[in-house]
Amino acid sequence: MKTNCKKRCEWCGDSELYQHYHDTEWGVLCYDDKTLFEFLILESAQAGLSWITILKKRENYRKAFADFDAAKVARFNSRSVERLMQDAGIVRNRLKIESAISNAKCFLEVQNEFGSFSNYIWGFVDGKPIQNRWKSLAEVPASTPLSDQISKDMKKRGFRFFGTTICYAHMQATGMVNDHVVGCFRHKECAEMAGE
Repeated sequence: MKTNCKKRCEWCGDSELYQHYHDTEWGVLCYDDKTLFEFLILESAQAGLSWITILKKRENYRKAFADFDAAKVARFNSRSVERLMQDAGIVRNRLKIESAISNAKCFLEVQNEFGSFSNYIWGFVDGKPIQNRWKSLAEVPASTPLSDQISKDMKKRGFRFFGTTICYAHMQATGMVNDHVVGCFRHKECAEMAGE
């Protein structure tokens, strides 16, 4: 069966890259710290830009940020920042690059305190994803009181470029919330993965 025949969330449009991301990753439960760190870097880089822009640069980010190894990124220094500022494959925004490095340090501190970043972030929903039942894209919020709470806590811990909207996008990407619209074929699949 051709994947293009499937009913999807409108936001992925006709882009094969978007459709593949939507069909295989977005909304899938993620308890893996390395992947959670990857999305932390990517979502923070996306601030003020479209997600497709970041998806197209994802492999460049993987190379530039040590395969999303938080311990390695935390050791980046001012020379690393200058190197990254010359890298046309990523978003060359000094504040975002510096925040990725400082966020890696905060990420390690959270791992140290909670045993894993996953324990920390999933603790806000008691380890169980929120199952929403939106009928249209227009109903899906950009942020929620929960994303306000998480981003506020993360800000207190020193995380940067992780406001409530970015936080909610991170929650959607990593399956903390199922925000596929009910008419989308992935809504049921993601709900089933969560044991619903």
